[in-house]
This record gives sequence, C-alpha cells and structure tokens, in this order.
Amino acid sequence: MEGLEKKIEKALFEARPYVEYFDKLIETINGLKEKTADEKEFKKLLEEKIAKAQEPFKTDLRIFLQKFEIL
Repeated sequence: MEGLEKKIEKALFEARPYVEYFDKLIETINGLKEKTADEKEFKKLLEEKIAKAQEPFKTDLRIFLQKFEIL
C-alpha cells in the first residue's frame, strides 16, 4: 500500500499547479484511497468518480489521473 500512497502523493504534487480545486481534490483522492487496497482498484474508483463529477472539478480529476498514470 505504501507504493500506492507515494504514487498518489507524487501525482498530487505534479497536478497542483494545474487544478482549480486542490483542497477538494485532496479530499476526494484520500477518500478513494481509503476504500481500496491496490492501484488497479483505485484507478477504477477514480474513473467512476470522474464519470459522475461536474465541471470544472471533473477536469481537475482528469488532470490528476493523467499525472498518476505517468508515474
């Protein structure tokens, strides 16, 4: 699980300059992290959250996902 946490932390750091609602993003990501045990499941939950989100926060989630996938 530590590997996932480090990756999330790095992705949040990378996404920070590009997102509009950083505090909400951290809260959402930490909530998803608490629900899952692995990276694959975390990504699935994040994609489901993106599908339900409203703009402009939806874009913030997509930016985070892009940074997360690159790492």
